[in-house]
Amino acid sequence: MNHAATGSGRPANRLAAETSPYLLQHQHNPVDWWPWGPAALAEAQRTNRPILLSIGYAACHWCHVMAHESFEDDEVAAVMNELFVCIKVDREERPDIDQIYMNALHLLGEQGGWPLTMFLSPDGSPFWGGTYFPKLPDFGRPAFTDVLQSVARVFHDKPERVTLNRDAVIARLSERAKVGSPANLGVAELNTAAVSIARSTDPVNGGLHGAPKFPQCSVLEFLWRAGARTGSDRFYAATTLTLTQMSQGGIYDHLGGGYARYSVDDRWLVPHFEKMLYDNAQILDLLALDYARSKNPLYRERAIETVAWLLREMLTGEGGFASSLDADSEGKEGKFYVWSLSEIEEVLGATDAADFAARYDITANGNFEGRNIPNRLKSSDLVSDDGAHMRTLRAKLLARRAGRVRPGLDDKVLADWNGLMIAALVHGACAFGLPDWLETARTAFEFIRKTMTRGDRLGHSWREGRLLVPALACDYAAMVRAALALSEATGDTAYLEQALRWQATLDTHYADVEHGGYYLTADDAEGLIVRPHSTIDDAIPNYNGLIAQNLVRLAALTGDSKWRDRIDALFGALLSRAAENGFGHLALLSALDLRLTGAEIVVVGEGAQAEALLAAARALPHATSIVLHVSRGDALPAEHPARAKADSVQGAAAFVCRNQSCSLPVTTPQALVDLVMQRTSA
Repeated sequence: MNHAATGSGRPANRLAAETSPYLLQHQHNPVDWWPWGPAALAEAQRTNRPILLSIGYAACHWCHVMAHESFEDDEVAAVMNELFVCIKVDREERPDIDQIYMNALHLLGEQGGWPLTMFLSPDGSPFWGGTYFPKLPDFGRPAFTDVLQSVARVFHDKPERVTLNRDAVIARLSERAKVGSPANLGVAELNTAAVSIARSTDPVNGGLHGAPKFPQCSVLEFLWRAGARTGSDRFYAATTLTLTQMSQGGIYDHLGGGYARYSVDDRWLVPHFEKMLYDNAQILDLLALDYARSKNPLYRERAIETVAWLLREMLTGEGGFASSLDADSEGKEGKFYVWSLSEIEEVLGATDAADFAARYDITANGNFEGRNIPNRLKSSDLVSDDGAHMRTLRAKLLARRAGRVRPGLDDKVLADWNGLMIAALVHGACAFGLPDWLETARTAFEFIRKTMTRGDRLGHSWREGRLLVPALACDYAAMVRAALALSEATGDTAYLEQALRWQATLDTHYADVEHGGYYLTADDAEGLIVRPHSTIDDAIPNYNGLIAQNLVRLAALTGDSKWRDRIDALFGALLSRAAENGFGHLALLSALDLRLTGAEIVVVGEGAQAEALLAAARALPHATSIVLHVSRGDALPAEHPARAKADSVQGAAAFVCRNQSCSLPVTTPQALVDLVMQRTSA
């Protein structure tokens, strides 16, 4: 086969010009990698070779394993280069591509995961695939080179089989659910769904039953909302048990702050050590949410430590947030984070080491492969701080750890993940009374608004001065959410105006007029084999669910009835899918909860009394309240339910509105808090 080669005769790896840290990890592979793009597809068509598409991300452990075993091996690479056009994709940089081919793998009857290894026809149509393939035969799995040779042989010798598979997969990928009768979902149905989900939670360790355990933040928020809606402690307890066990377990970094991706066991002890920005954003948001209700000191402490990690290790020089920290260092997962008892004794001395070991489950034999993951699972204390002395000991160990070989940092800035973190910082600033976080959020927001936009069009990924455009619907959903959070927390109308501009762009370029909801990709984006569209939550809330929540807030903050019509139309189009699969649509159902039961808090007036009312309103649980400030009652739209009452107010006052009905005015912060936090029965 003919393919481009360097002057040395080695294959031409084309990844060196990319900015994605994941792609750059593979720039020296002997594989003739192409980045995704028309040139790679043209090469496949020119040479009549199938495409080997490999999708992963920088913090992916098994991606590294397959890379070390196969992609760095000259013999394996030679087979890949001879038989295939090889394309490498960063799933975080191109989630649209990942979504299409991961769905294709599921349609082929295979379980998904990363690395994703797909085999495509030269036009990009998938016909077979898998995930991790070992270099050598392993427990019934064939060697990777055997797979490559078999796939290439079928492609050339039995094209009818390839065509059959390809056409069937493409037809299924192109299928879209017809818009049927709107689902009649209300508060009773939300409560029924919450009861069902609560039954599947682990009553001892929190989270869902079994292992591995993921944070499942959409589940935790949905259950928390059920507690707020019904007044039942059982729903709050399911969320707080999980948050507490996670915050005491090894999935939390007790020295440096921040939460790992998931726990491989059912106790939250042994993490998969990668740290993702989106996980920490969602967990931070939940810590702030429940703290606003419970004032649990553990949650405040973990939030402060996590933001300290964020600012120390994830903040870029421009003010945005990096994407992830790798699980591996020096070729071994978790090596950066684990300890021997002898090393702790060396750093702290015998007496302090014994004190630390007793509190953090450190033993000579270890709790993980002969080493120790610091954790507090055996402690009954709500707060793990133990005072200034223990903070000093942790700081000494953190300083020692800083001298180790660090895990790799993926420092690309993603608009959607940054949007989630910006909103979480805003909510945390209000709940914990930490205004410095608000400034950090503003700085990150301004970086994205100024540097990661072209006009009113967002980009998706930025690194080293290069911006990947256009953005995806998830970027707009998360950044509109961030803008609305800043608007409510500061009263600065510029943030609301920016949210409206981005929402207008979203409606113009991403709306699915035929089926309802939104496409993931813009109408003027690069053409893919299908235009991806999903309503299912993933590791982050689905963008349609986030957009629905944003529309509810836009209706309240603008007083414009068109937004209420827009959200009701979106519910009409999508809630039937949630009725069939509630667990997969919790972000959408949370939007319905906000629409039906959320408290719209309207503060009227200026001066110290108004500021005190606003501070109280902003410190309330953010998920179930919307805060609007106007200087005078006549600043409200004429049709606003609080308008007539607000017009008659002298001085500052607050109103709590639900379902287009508003309370009498209250004038003290405590009266406002009492009014909002009154328990209601469904």
